[in-house]
Amino acid sequence: MTYFVGRRHGNSALTAIELRKMAAGLFLFVSMTFVSLPNIAAAQDYRFNAVTIEGNQRIEAGTILTYAGIERGKTISAGELNAAYQRILASGLFETVEITPRGGTLVVAVKEYPTINKINIEGNRRLKDEDVLPLLQSKSRLVFNPKVAERDAATIAEAYNQQGRLSATVSPKIIRRSDNRVDLIFEVFEGGITEIERISIVGNDAYSDGRLRRVLQTKQAGILRALIRSDTFVEDRIAFDKQVLRDFYLSRGYVDFRITGVNAELTRERDGYFIAFNIEEGQQFRVGEVSATSDLAEVDSDEFLKSLKMRSGMIYSPTIVENSISRMERLANKKGLNFVRVEPRITRNDRDLSLDVEFILSRGPRIFVERIDIEGNTTTMDRVIRRQFKIVEGDPFNPREIRESAERIRALGFFANADVKAREGSSPDQVIVDVNVEEQPTGSLSFGGTYSTNTGFGLLVTLKEDNFLGRGQKLNLSVSGATDNKVYALNFSEPALLGRELQFDLDIGYRETETAYANYDSTSIRFKPGISFPVSDNGRLGLFYSAEKIEMIDDGSTGYGGIVGNEIAQADILSSSLGFTYSFDTRRSGLNPNSGVLFQFGQEFGGLGGDVTFTKSTAKAVAQTKVLNEEITLRASIEGGLLEYNTGASRSVDRFQIGSGLIRGFDPDGIGPREIVYDSSGDVVSNDALGGDMFAVARFEAEFPLGLPEEYGIHGGVFYDVGSVWGLGDTSSATGTVLYEDFSLRHVIGLSLFWTTPVGPLRFNWSKALQKETEDIEQTFNLTISTEF
Repeated sequence: MTYFVGRRHGNSALTAIELRKMAAGLFLFVSMTFVSLPNIAAAQDYRFNAVTIEGNQRIEAGTILTYAGIERGKTISAGELNAAYQRILASGLFETVEITPRGGTLVVAVKEYPTINKINIEGNRRLKDEDVLPLLQSKSRLVFNPKVAERDAATIAEAYNQQGRLSATVSPKIIRRSDNRVDLIFEVFEGGITEIERISIVGNDAYSDGRLRRVLQTKQAGILRALIRSDTFVEDRIAFDKQVLRDFYLSRGYVDFRITGVNAELTRERDGYFIAFNIEEGQQFRVGEVSATSDLAEVDSDEFLKSLKMRSGMIYSPTIVENSISRMERLANKKGLNFVRVEPRITRNDRDLSLDVEFILSRGPRIFVERIDIEGNTTTMDRVIRRQFKIVEGDPFNPREIRESAERIRALGFFANADVKAREGSSPDQVIVDVNVEEQPTGSLSFGGTYSTNTGFGLLVTLKEDNFLGRGQKLNLSVSGATDNKVYALNFSEPALLGRELQFDLDIGYRETETAYANYDSTSIRFKPGISFPVSDNGRLGLFYSAEKIEMIDDGSTGYGGIVGNEIAQADILSSSLGFTYSFDTRRSGLNPNSGVLFQFGQEFGGLGGDVTFTKSTAKAVAQTKVLNEEITLRASIEGGLLEYNTGASRSVDRFQIGSGLIRGFDPDGIGPREIVYDSSGDVVSNDALGGDMFAVARFEAEFPLGLPEEYGIHGGVFYDVGSVWGLGDTSSATGTVLYEDFSLRHVIGLSLFWTTPVGPLRFNWSKALQKETEDIEQTFNLTISTEF
């Protein structure tokens, strides 16, 4: 026999006798182990003649037996018995469950969960009880379940997370009451707001960090962090910002743009976040060759191509392509060409960074709209939703038109959610369009305030309903009052008169004005109904009737000139007129996100009854663009008007009175014709601003960043205004000296400071008149603010 010698306790060797003793002990241990194993040859089965339920108070025994699923007299295995135990426990009605076989009887002993007596939220200040309780699954008079309570606590904590309070904790606790009832208490520790300390963009060359941060909904914490809520970290908002950033670049021709990642890091104190958007801009592409082809004999490709506004050399944008497809499909419908589909084929030219766009017109599948089903609109009438569709039952089905209709429904602002889907109808060539909406409040009562160095402080109360009686109509009742101006107005709008694209508007108002620049007050009553409708993609025409009665009243001051005195003596005068307004606005098409042109022209013809006959013409043109990678906004506008009376004569309240708003640097009616009356000693008795029958103004301005952090919301501007108001007509009633009847230009330069605050947008203007007349009233500083709450 060979022995293996090992070491133990240092260098001592094991003897042969010790090894034999160890082997004998091991044999004895193994033998005892095999003897102690149970007999597992067969699993144990049970058969019960009776089932006894113990411990239940509210839950019926039959209900517990149903959960168990055990039938009397049926043989069941131990596994099936365990499954019955798990089913009873999983019902969520019992704290403990015990199943004990006692011969032919199965005893099920349960301990019921208590009933919730009431639910309290403690420690919450930022979220009110009425906002939190509807979020909970636990309800009063229902059975208490610890797992549900834990989920409710997580739900409350998530609500705080959405407010940027990531450190908020919620602990559910119970207070036991009599009759197996408990009070469920959620103890809330709200914690502080986790602000966004800095947002950085990595990888941007074409646009600065500041320009891109202005696009994002998420903002950095600024000096008004106590009032701003967009500077808190909300994960859903970050996801939205990623899409917004992508849309921004795609609309400017960066077709290869992508976001490689967004990093959000907590500060060491865990009270702030540093967020970094990692992007790859790629190259900017322009539109190359634009063409249209078709294999349909009845389709003239050149005619469809001429209808497009897309031109070679334009900055490429998916929006332009979508608008072009919609335009071509509308033309096909207009020509009676049903089922014509337009698909774009994009060819990339990396050499000159252009994208050739070929529109292929083909015959689509013959599918018709069987019906449009609308659900979820408890207030809004079906017809309000249906008129957002350009198609009706029986029309050819167009997937793009359905998508555009869904966007129009969402744009109404009546619904929190609007889902539009198409599914197969009663046959393969029929489609049912399902519209599921969720209503949201559309009415509001708001209180506001205004301040201007011209009119002083003012209060504003507005009652507004954007979906009046569920008809999609707008109703606005407002009352405003400033130091020298009180206005009461009622506005009503029907966007689809007679079910057509015809908007009806009604404007009724009453105004009281204390004129600071002349020795009279005035009151006016206005009634103005009108209709408007589109005449082109960018053009809109409005027709209106206006009846207005204006009275000039002596304000009881020291005196006034002969012209104003003669106008006051006429008492109230009623004007009744018809008019039109045409507007052309390229901003409606969205072809260029950086620039736009607005042109308006209107005329009013008085004499349809009333006391006077006149013609009033006004025109306005505005152009705006952004330069230097959209950092600087340039804006130019030209405006003018002409008033001619055939019967009667114009009064100060009828003429054009400019200043402050139309041309900066002067008081309201600080320029233009005036009548000055002197006493015998040469002192001025009255200095009345009379306004003019003609005016012309040109305004030029630039807005630019000042290098301050974007979260401050402060940027600067410069402006140059030039203009004049002139013409009076009959001045035979004058008792003083009449000045500035003739055309005379005033020139003004100035600086502006814009400050966007939660209280309202502030604008500070500092101006200097380069050229003015002696009696003009200059205004070197102007401040305006308006807000609603």
